[in-house]
Amino acid sequence: MAMDEIYEILEELRPEFDFRKSENFVDDGFLDSFDIVSIISMVEEKYGINIDGLDILPENFETAAAIAALIKKSGGNI
Repeated sequence: MAMDEIYEILEELRPEFDFRKSENFVDDGFLDSFDIVSIISMVEEKYGINIDGLDILPENFETAAAIAALIKKSGGNI
């Protein structure tokens, strides 16, 4: 399932947080700008995509659904 793949990436990056219980990863302090750069690198490699620099906005990383939408928008098959 696509959401499980995203949660796996998030949990690999920051295992100390329970992303499944957060409604906003950025506001809850689970992700900072360095984490977002890491997520971009991980999803680009995993899905064979390039995320446009204009799409690197905090709101695209607030939830697993937002990350999935960004992957789809960037041409990823998720």
